[in-house]
Amino acid sequence: MDLSQSHSSNLSLGFITHASPAVSAAPNHRSHIADDSITFQIDSRVKDQSHLVPPIPLQLMDKQTEENEKESVDEERDVEEFRILGHSMCIKRKRDTDTSFRVTSSSNENLLGLESRRNAVRAWGNQGLQVADPDIFEIMEKEKQRQYKGIELIASENFVCKAVMEALGSHLTNKYSEGAPGARYYGGNQFIDEIETLCCKRALTAFGLDMENWGVNVQPYSCTSANLAVYTGLLLPGDRIMGLDTPSGGNTSHGYYLPNGRKVSGASIFFESLSYKVDPQTGYVDFDKLEERALDFRPKILICGGSSYPREWDYAKFRQIADKCGAVLLCDMAQISGLIAAKECASPFDYCDIVTSTTHKSLRGPRGGIIFYRKGSKPRKRGLLLNQGDGSDKYDFEEKINFAVFPALQGGPHNNHIAALAIALKQVATPEYKAYMQQVKRNSQALAAALLRRNCRLVTGGTDNHMILWDLRNLGLTGKNFEKVCELCHITLNKVMVFDDNGSITPGGVRIGTPAMTSRGCIENDFETMADFLLKAAHITNSIQREHGKLAKAFLKGLENNKDVIELQTRVENFATLFAMPGFEV
Repeated sequence: MDLSQSHSSNLSLGFITHASPAVSAAPNHRSHIADDSITFQIDSRVKDQSHLVPPIPLQLMDKQTEENEKESVDEERDVEEFRILGHSMCIKRKRDTDTSFRVTSSSNENLLGLESRRNAVRAWGNQGLQVADPDIFEIMEKEKQRQYKGIELIASENFVCKAVMEALGSHLTNKYSEGAPGARYYGGNQFIDEIETLCCKRALTAFGLDMENWGVNVQPYSCTSANLAVYTGLLLPGDRIMGLDTPSGGNTSHGYYLPNGRKVSGASIFFESLSYKVDPQTGYVDFDKLEERALDFRPKILICGGSSYPREWDYAKFRQIADKCGAVLLCDMAQISGLIAAKECASPFDYCDIVTSTTHKSLRGPRGGIIFYRKGSKPRKRGLLLNQGDGSDKYDFEEKINFAVFPALQGGPHNNHIAALAIALKQVATPEYKAYMQQVKRNSQALAAALLRRNCRLVTGGTDNHMILWDLRNLGLTGKNFEKVCELCHITLNKVMVFDDNGSITPGGVRIGTPAMTSRGCIENDFETMADFLLKAAHITNSIQREHGKLAKAFLKGLENNKDVIELQTRVENFATLFAMPGFEV
């Protein structure tokens, strides 16, 4: 584009220049356009360098329309003519009033825009749940009503107190704090460190442990995570573990294979597991077979504890077997940790090397896991027998387990959960909590006695803790069908597998626990009433099975608009709503 073309174009130039003849005649004249400006450059072969004009930027303006012709006339008055090196030049100056107005207007618009964006974030950031997400709010309200109107008999569930619930829904969920107190990956964790340190201290106090001999990690997300951290820290892939068989009342996190050989849990996928069983005649752990299998299998970790075992654990016998086969003894006390803390059942801490637990069952805290591990010097006789670590006379669990929790398996801990756990552990150390756990046991024994009086069959014939296992087979019922009828009647419990006399497995039982309804204020007489409800549900189940059969599709059809189910549901709701719900209003 040369100058002659520029005069005939439809562009209005903010800077107008008249080129000298030398410029217009240059054979190799070039132009460059960038960012709405044009710069004329003179070829270096022009001989008379003294007549060169420095490059002058030309600003391109929008084409004028008829509507702003008057404005164009006014702008011409602001064009000033002057001469440089003998050349006539014109420059258009913008009026000060326009500049001031535009700057002020632009600034105001920017401020308004920033404030608008701030307000937009605040608007949705401070909405309550009911406004922010009415769909979730409605479902949560339904769940609240289900809990309030029903009888909760699942042994692994409980109702937390209001203070625990407040901590769980607090601002602590905002903070990322990978690492341990005093060694975090992120900054700003000074108060989080205080909370976790206090939680660890309270955990040791709650179970009467000396910090010189025991350490604790409160970061696991669940007991399954806690158990996997122990395996990861102490074992190599393919090393051997041994725990109670799941159909015998064990937990899948201790290792479990289906009858077809499929590995169910990570414990069996990454490690080699072999289970021990209960005696099918008594329902108690068969220690003779356990010792025989352990000495043949030589596990590196022997596990005691389970999900559905209503009797005391003989930790001394487990210790003897662990020492004979050179295993670390791990107790999973998830179900009975509250009873242990209240000294209402035998303690594993006198015999075990490592103890894991959930924090939300009988302990009545938030959902999560916890790991206790021995520290310091080993007992002389045990140190010689244990085949773990480097053979030193000191326990080496602390560093290995803590490393396994983070960074090996988990990221940032849930700080709101740790604070809530600290609150629960403070309550665990009180006389009121001990009284609560005593009532849990009395209620469990009252319910067991009530069912036995009604000719029901209980695994092991009774209970030593917070749960009972009801064998339904003599009533001709399956645990699955009975669980479904109870659910429709607003009674929640869970089916379990039980051994028959030949040792085969049938889903012929249910597990029933008393902590949750005890938290609502129920005592022995109330559990007598619940026993009546359970027997009525059993009769309904039996009636439907006789009429429609046991198969799922036909059985469910028999439940539709069943008058007996509706009647029992009404009775259950009228009973349950007599008792307050901890932690929230309904």
